[in-house]
Amino acid sequence: MDKHTFEATTAGQRVDKFLSLGLPDISRSAIVNLIESGNVLLNGKAVSKNYKLRLGDVIEITIPDPVEYEAEAEDIPLDIVYEDDDLLVVNKPKGMVVHPAAGNYSGTLVNALLYHCRDNLSGINGVLRPGIVHRIDKNTSGLLIVAKNDKAHKSLAEQIKEHSFTREYEAIVFGNLRNDRGTVDAPIGRHPVDRKKMTVTDKNSKHAVTHYEVLERLKGYTYIKCVLETGRTHQIRVHMAYIGHPVSGDDVYGLKNEKLRFEGQCLHARKIGFIHPTTEKYMEFTSELPEYFEDYLRKLRNITY
Repeated sequence: MDKHTFEATTAGQRVDKFLSLGLPDISRSAIVNLIESGNVLLNGKAVSKNYKLRLGDVIEITIPDPVEYEAEAEDIPLDIVYEDDDLLVVNKPKGMVVHPAAGNYSGTLVNALLYHCRDNLSGINGVLRPGIVHRIDKNTSGLLIVAKNDKAHKSLAEQIKEHSFTREYEAIVFGNLRNDRGTVDAPIGRHPVDRKKMTVTDKNSKHAVTHYEVLERLKGYTYIKCVLETGRTHQIRVHMAYIGHPVSGDDVYGLKNEKLRFEGQCLHARKIGFIHPTTEKYMEFTSELPEYFEDYLRKLRNITY
């Protein structure tokens, strides 16, 4: 259980916004829940979320210890591209969440892995993320590597840290990119207002580099390949939006009025490569474009407007 005390040095700001800025690792909605559950006191008394602070107000917030939840095994089919005693390479479908979290405690990749692998998953990331070395977003499809033991997990995580881990994506982005090839080198951090979003920023950010290459120019869109040099949350989606070419269908960073609407970002993890933690040989795997991606490409090629 954590307790924090703040004093208002300015007046007129809502208490929920004030706390979200003071506690950047906690979402605004989570802070509202804490206020409504009586875990926030203003001058020793309960307060409403829309209370506007006065100079000198003292705010106390208590953050309860998280309730430990253990993911359960579920018989969910997996598209396994490769498997041995140390690891799996899985082709994740669009729409599947990687690991359990608030609002998604079942039907995730981890639930399926627990059924398939039983107790043979690394435990470094805890009971909610067993075996998970890296993630891809819910509406991103494609290849993901899973560690079956801690030795493999540490080796693969170190490769990611050293940028020797190959990760290539293919995407359809809005607009016509000026150059056939390019690099976006821009730091990514949490959005200062919407804590569920990431953004390009110099404050509390991490170095992020995405290389892109045009595969096909379409009317109003561009089909591209992206190679990750780093692996930040939402990196490709944030970087492409930053340069004015958001991923088509992205409901967080994309356009709201695309003429040919696509549900969920058109982004696929096409290739993955790494040095095997036991054999020390380089391995590389490629995934075919899923039907949703191919179908969207066909529609874009036939646009007549």
